[in-house]
Amino acid sequence: MLKQLLARKTEFGTDAAHGLTLQRTLGPWGLTALGIGAVIGGGIFVITGQAAAEHAGPAIVLSFIIAAICCSFTALCYAEFATLIPMSGSSYSYAYATLGELVAWFIGWNMVLEYGVSASAVAVSWTGYFTSLLDHMGLHLPAVLTNAPLAYQGGHLVATGALFNLPAVAITLVLTWLCYVGIRESSGANLAMVILKVGLIVVVIVAGWQYVNPHYWEPFIPPSQGPEKYGWAGIMRASTLVFFAYIGFEATSTAAQEAKNPQRDLPISTLVSLAICTVLYIGMAAVITGLLPFDQLGTSEPVVTAIKAHPELSALRWVVEVGALIGLSSVVLVMIIAQPRIFMIMGNDGLLPPVFAKIHPRYKTPHINTVITGLGIAALAAVFPLDILGDLVSMGTLIAFVAVCAGVLILRYTHPELPRTFRVPWAPVICTLGVVCCLGLLYWENWYQWLMMGIWTVIGLAIYFGYGYRHSHLRRSKAGAQQA
Repeated sequence: MLKQLLARKTEFGTDAAHGLTLQRTLGPWGLTALGIGAVIGGGIFVITGQAAAEHAGPAIVLSFIIAAICCSFTALCYAEFATLIPMSGSSYSYAYATLGELVAWFIGWNMVLEYGVSASAVAVSWTGYFTSLLDHMGLHLPAVLTNAPLAYQGGHLVATGALFNLPAVAITLVLTWLCYVGIRESSGANLAMVILKVGLIVVVIVAGWQYVNPHYWEPFIPPSQGPEKYGWAGIMRASTLVFFAYIGFEATSTAAQEAKNPQRDLPISTLVSLAICTVLYIGMAAVITGLLPFDQLGTSEPVVTAIKAHPELSALRWVVEVGALIGLSSVVLVMIIAQPRIFMIMGNDGLLPPVFAKIHPRYKTPHINTVITGLGIAALAAVFPLDILGDLVSMGTLIAFVAVCAGVLILRYTHPELPRTFRVPWAPVICTLGVVCCLGLLYWENWYQWLMMGIWTVIGLAIYFGYGYRHSHLRRSKAGAQQA
């Protein structure tokens, strides 16, 4: 039984060579744009201010650096895997090749949190800047249509009196349609949005820097005011929050079967997108904490809050609001691109019903998965607030990252003969540090987040043992070989 649960894929080239007929249309720029598009969003426009106000103060810059170091170790491991196993599925496929089927399912199930649920969280953030832009124009939507009907307060879910988050649902459905009609169209739209939002962020950093008051950075590490509130404990807790901001840099690997030259382009795009995003994050964090006392940044649109404190920067409000809407939209778009391809490869392995492996005959996209993903994201964004969604996403992603870092080391020993066009330098050190960093960030998660993760895991295991275990193509092929 245990041996069957830990069955591994050993024919690494099979799915890449004879897999589903997705179109190979993405080059290095398109893949890098996918990575930046997935990363630059809710983190820079929302989480930065909230984490500074509630946990780290001006030292939120250190929180970003800590999270970036953790991600850099993982990015190197993703880059090696991407050249070794150039197929859709990202860390799910990598875990299948190294740690076995049950672990692969667990990782794939957590990737639903990383891509699907994170898109819901970003869609919720989109609403905050959308309503701010409408207010700036003198237009107003009723609060019952722009807030979640549920909130987490005092350790309990409580009703807010709102109906549902209408703007978040609307933007999600529009982007779902775009992903339905083709990777070329959605990738092109994402590239345009990435160029615009990066340009607008640079404008905000450069213009805002002229009005930074260094006095607001003192003390850089505020003295502790309780558990996880300021001090080094607050910095570490903020690191787990801003880690959400980096989620998606490895989304490039989910498009491996649509990359023109995955062995060359995937490592480059993964590492470049992470580096660009880290620089932008640190710059924005330094600016907004220098424009306004950090304890006033805990709003749904902290960048706008910081700019409004300086009338001379009033023109930048339009830039921030438009840039935030573009940036957040591109994140949701990339997540809707990524999640259906995870479902597709799991369906192709028999762990999900065959309907999840279907590809549209005209658009060459996993269209049914796209619809399922879009509707699921819209439903979560309509009902739940940002903080609940963000905590779940970070935990699921950290667990997946642990598996990827460990998997590189395992394959180095079990299959050293496999060709690797990119190799993690000093692999024993880098991979071990990646595992330790991710586990360290997990340590700072709260008990109720572990409870929610436990419930999520139980649901996933029920699906696996109820369907995937009995229909796994790998297990069936091994059973047939033994009978023969």
